[in-house]
Amino acid sequence: MGAPCFSLSSLLLVIAVAGLFFLGDSKTYWGDIEVLKELRKGLDPGSVTPGSCLSSWDFSVDPCDSVFGERFTCGFRCDVVVSGSSRVTEISLDQAGYAGSLSSASWNLPYLETLDLSDNFFSGSVSASLSNLTRLRRLGLSRNSFSGEIPTSIGFMHSLEELYLDSNGFEGAVPASFNGLVNLKRLELQGNKLSGEFPDLGSLKNLDFLDASGNVISGNVPDTFPTSLVEISMRNNSLEGNIPRTIKNLSFLQVLDLSHNRLNGSVPFFVFDHPTLQQVTLSNNHFNSIEVPINPATQSQLIALDLSYNDLRGLLPSFLALMTKLSALSLENNKFTGMIPTQYALKAVVPDAGVSPFERLMLGGNYLFGPIPSPLMELRPDGATVRLVDNCLYRCPAMFSFCQGGEQKSLMECKRFGPVIP
Repeated sequence: MGAPCFSLSSLLLVIAVAGLFFLGDSKTYWGDIEVLKELRKGLDPGSVTPGSCLSSWDFSVDPCDSVFGERFTCGFRCDVVVSGSSRVTEISLDQAGYAGSLSSASWNLPYLETLDLSDNFFSGSVSASLSNLTRLRRLGLSRNSFSGEIPTSIGFMHSLEELYLDSNGFEGAVPASFNGLVNLKRLELQGNKLSGEFPDLGSLKNLDFLDASGNVISGNVPDTFPTSLVEISMRNNSLEGNIPRTIKNLSFLQVLDLSHNRLNGSVPFFVFDHPTLQQVTLSNNHFNSIEVPINPATQSQLIALDLSYNDLRGLLPSFLALMTKLSALSLENNKFTGMIPTQYALKAVVPDAGVSPFERLMLGGNYLFGPIPSPLMELRPDGATVRLVDNCLYRCPAMFSFCQGGEQKSLMECKRFGPVIP
């Protein structure tokens, strides 16, 4: 049997059809191209510098067909996800100083999973149409100049796992709709102008990181936090009242920072015997007392505790020196009185076996009196950082490092506050 014979015209037709097939397999969906054009059009032309990702976006060619070429060199990603068409699945711009507004963008990118515009100079409001990104898992708008209220519609983006809105100029309340972000793992809102009470996010069973610091959020610390949280930071706000007892139920919590607020009352006992807490910062509040836990030495995982700049009174709590893992303690600028417990000095200089020594022991700015505990006299220059200035201590010469950087209070001031033992 002879070999099959093809005419030249038939061969050219096969090649042409095959070429169209492969072209169609990678061609960008037209709607995605329109959104990329909207993004590019919303920029201040002067902010698109040579060598930046957006300077290579040239719509005379097909975006997804041109990846790894001289045009559309970076800033986005395409994947073949449906019907052989390439869809834009990621937009991650470089930190090139892009400026402009995106308030009119339609964001009709149903397959987009990542949108990251961080570290640029985008301004204006954020369009509610972001909720069109129904598959978005990561939204990064950090460190720009966005303003206005956070769109409520973001709370309907149920696939979101990471939300970064920090370091902008957002105002108004944190949307209560955020309690619908059931897949969210990380929420960063710090460094804005957000106000009002913080919403109940107890339904976010996957959230492990929350930072709402550096705003003007008011009201009480929320009673209900997601039990999955590992870190809570709400410092530099206007929070009032007490630390809610429900914090003790957060069985994964390792870091709690509520410093620089207006919290008052007692520092609750569960801060000291919580089974997972490692770092607690409650400085610059109005706490006036400390609740004593039952088993701080056996239960506590605390490594660092900062209660400085409060209104704490009475004797220094001796149980703090029994906490086996505590290595950094700051009680500066309170109204503690009495003598420094010998246990504090021993933990800083010669701790028991299996006990972490104090690497930082900050007791300055109180009304502590009496002699300096003798073990501290043996502290080596390369040993723990100890600070005892601005107290009522008897003879604290500058030859000791822990007496340097300030003087003791005057005898008259010390006597006004309480007894002084020479």
